[in-house]
Amino acid sequence: MATLLLIDDEPVIQHAFRKAFHPPEYQTLTARTAAEGLGLLSAHRPDAVILDINLPDSHGLQTFERIRQFDARIPVVLVTGHGTTGLAIEAMKHGAFEYLLKPLRYEQMQELVRRACACSRLMQVPAVVAETAAAPDSADALVGGCPAMQEVYKAIGRVAATDATVLILGENGTGKELIARAIYQHSKRADKPFLAINCGAIPENLIESELFGHEKGAFTGADRKRIGKFEQCNDGTIFLDEVGEMPALAQVKMLRLFQEQRFERVGGTETVKTNVRLIAATNADLEKLVAAGRFRSDLFFRLNVFTIKLPALRERAADVDVLTDYFLARFSRELGRPVPVVPPETRALLQVYPWPGNVRELQSVLKVGLLQMSGGVLLPEFLTITTQPAPPVPTGGNGPPAEARPPLDWDRFIAERLEAGSHDLYAECLTLMERQLLTRALQRTGGNQLRAAEILGITRGSLRHKLRALGLSIERSVSADDEPGE
Repeated sequence: MATLLLIDDEPVIQHAFRKAFHPPEYQTLTARTAAEGLGLLSAHRPDAVILDINLPDSHGLQTFERIRQFDARIPVVLVTGHGTTGLAIEAMKHGAFEYLLKPLRYEQMQELVRRACACSRLMQVPAVVAETAAAPDSADALVGGCPAMQEVYKAIGRVAATDATVLILGENGTGKELIARAIYQHSKRADKPFLAINCGAIPENLIESELFGHEKGAFTGADRKRIGKFEQCNDGTIFLDEVGEMPALAQVKMLRLFQEQRFERVGGTETVKTNVRLIAATNADLEKLVAAGRFRSDLFFRLNVFTIKLPALRERAADVDVLTDYFLARFSRELGRPVPVVPPETRALLQVYPWPGNVRELQSVLKVGLLQMSGGVLLPEFLTITTQPAPPVPTGGNGPPAEARPPLDWDRFIAERLEAGSHDLYAECLTLMERQLLTRALQRTGGNQLRAAEILGITRGSLRHKLRALGLSIERSVSADDEPGE
């Protein structure tokens, strides 16, 4: 539950906030004076502060400066009345999260508070390395001990204490933001702000304004001056996710920022100086984008100072079990449920699934599985994944010719899994063998499960259970030997 602190002397606004931001998502504390608000700040350390500039016992930026002295990482949203926007803009230059003009709009405030609390969490929740499933409840853990992840941990240790620019490469869902947070939290700027910006989520015509700010009248709709993220986050760290999506004009300004730590706001002539540490990430191949003319080569060289490459989950199969145990323990605590037993057939399915969505997909699958399961065992049927379906079963009784089914190279498969550091090779081989065996038997019988079970020497119910566990979907022809409803 996020904790909000509202410091505003208007009873109507206090009532509206308590009504809008309430448990279980928010705990809202309210104060009518600066002194009362600072007392609550010290006692509760909120996730975000909403501050009226004009208070009975404080005017201007006095209270804001006191909050910054207490903890510069707490996002502060300023609420201003008529004639106070100049002060708000000045506060933005010194790190305020945002400012709003009275009267307040409910939808705008909801979105702003959500973003402020998300930003606070990125700075406050530890990103720790936990090679096993054991990790602090209050932390987001980098879990896994495979060789590729060990190299990632070493890279974080080498670069975190410097001001070097870091480029994090990896597919979607591999944990690039978590790596960026770990670098920030172990850096000498850890007591300063951290802002995460997804370049791919901001419209192309707005990203330059978002990063560098704009002057009033710079373009249609620019009805007031805006302070950009690089000015707002002075002395802190900025994480640019999906940096490969940055449009050409913003790339030009980014290049100057790298070279001189200077820029101009959109529509302005004033040169703004800043001091930020930059961490960037992308799932794109920047070298290919450079070759295609979609990304500046000089900017790529500036970004590519220190690179961390995150492996895809399919490349770290040895970590799937420990990740599974970690996330199940974490989600069970969150949902108030006992940690389930994970049987071998479930672990085997999780091992062989290719995980196109990587660790993020694994999290989603496990959480859904916890919600769907009955009893204390996480069976394969509770998971929203399947392995690749078996080839279509032919209608003939003898199946396809042997040459249409290339044999599995077991020596190569075992060698690759040993090289990958597998800790569950027996289950992996058993799963693969069962997939091939069941597929061959069903192809032989034209999809007739009763006959296939007889060939295999198991019951039809056992065959069905194995098919579900392995995620096999069998096309079959109807046979007179099949019982109704089979």
